[in-house]
Amino acid sequence: MKAQRVHIVSQAIRYIEERIHEKTDLDTVAAALHYSKYHLHRLFTKTVGLTIHDYAKRRQLTEAAKLLVFSERPIIEIALMSGYESQQAFTDIFKAMYKISPAGFRETGSFYPLQLEIHLKEELIKTNFTKDNIKFAAPADVDDWMELVNLAIDGYPCLNKDEYTTNLYLYIAAKKALILRDEDMTIGVMGFSPDTGNIDFWAVHPQYRYLGVTELFLDKLVDELLYGKEITLTTYRAGDKADTGYREEYCRLGFTERELLVEYGYPTQRFVLLPGNREETLFGNASMPLGNR
Repeated sequence: MKAQRVHIVSQAIRYIEERIHEKTDLDTVAAALHYSKYHLHRLFTKTVGLTIHDYAKRRQLTEAAKLLVFSERPIIEIALMSGYESQQAFTDIFKAMYKISPAGFRETGSFYPLQLEIHLKEELIKTNFTKDNIKFAAPADVDDWMELVNLAIDGYPCLNKDEYTTNLYLYIAAKKALILRDEDMTIGVMGFSPDTGNIDFWAVHPQYRYLGVTELFLDKLVDELLYGKEITLTTYRAGDKADTGYREEYCRLGFTERELLVEYGYPTQRFVLLPGNREETLFGNASMPLGNR
């Protein structure tokens, strides 16, 4: 049943990708696949972590951002190609997601994606991982690590891949990079700083994000690598339309809000997990199996 579910969602993704410059919604995709729109909505959201509407919108805006930087097409033309009826409507949503107008984004000459195409694993997904399955990453893991970063790009505002990859090698050499695999596929990664207690980057495969894998990485830090330390990270500010659920997830894990920041020109907020807060969160979930957390 799980393989069939993933196959259906993969078909929906392919349909959207093949019509990336057309207006696409749940009704259209469901009709094309001859599937109940209510059931498809549930399957897609549970598997990808986004609704069909949000996935299509984020993909179209990403392709629009690419055209702004790498082509000379007029903004109104790009707006119409992205499924918007006016340049103003396109500008409003683009600015809400990218924190800059289309014209301003074009002037920067620097492209970064909101959402890249998601590729799903159709084989049986394991849910019986423990924190002992999380290992320190090696240089040979870099390509697979970056493939996962592409899948979880929604959690990395303003990501510069070249700079990120350079830093990744440094983290690997310093034993500050953790990785979790399901056979030959990377499903979770984390880079952290032992001296500051900061989580510098953290990504989980969309299909595993709500199956307890996120919790395992945090348990690894709390119990073994940063025991007794205050753990910090930064994420989207409240109300940021680009956030696909990261703030809510970190709050669920026991993090609390701290000061507002600006990183690489992007508005963010620091979150803190105090010693003891993780234990309280775990106690509340103690009776729940890993795959249902």
